[in-house]
Amino acid sequence: MATRKIDEEKVRTALDAQLIALDEPGFDGPVSALPDACVSAVLAAYDRGLKPEREAARFAVRYLLDKLATAAPGRTVEVRVPPYAAVQAIAGPRHTRGTPPNVVEMDGRTWLELATGRVSWAEAMAKGAVLASGARADISDFLPV
Repeated sequence: MATRKIDEEKVRTALDAQLIALDEPGFDGPVSALPDACVSAVLAAYDRGLKPEREAARFAVRYLLDKLATAAPGRTVEVRVPPYAAVQAIAGPRHTRGTPPNVVEMDGRTWLELATGRVSWAEAMAKGAVLASGARADISDFLPV
């Protein structure tokens, strides 16, 4: 799967908005560090009990979903994080029509915590934070991304 092209200005704007909401200075690091800095800032908002800035959260979720799809290319499992994004990943039988047989769905915070290793697959499943259906819906082998 081709990774979405990152619009550096949009990411920087979203990241700076998130940093301002956290009462922190704007981002002054290298462009290559923008994606990971955005993920960290969104997680910091959650840690402080704040709702993250929508665009920052959207970018952070999409960025980590793209990392999953790149690390585990395929179309066997659809990973959904509404309202932000969804990707198909993991090699194996692929579906072409209708609802995929293997679906994983969760909220943005859960995805960010799983993708960064803050929470394990087993912990998220035990809390009921992940809805997974299908014989191949366990993506724990691909986490963290």
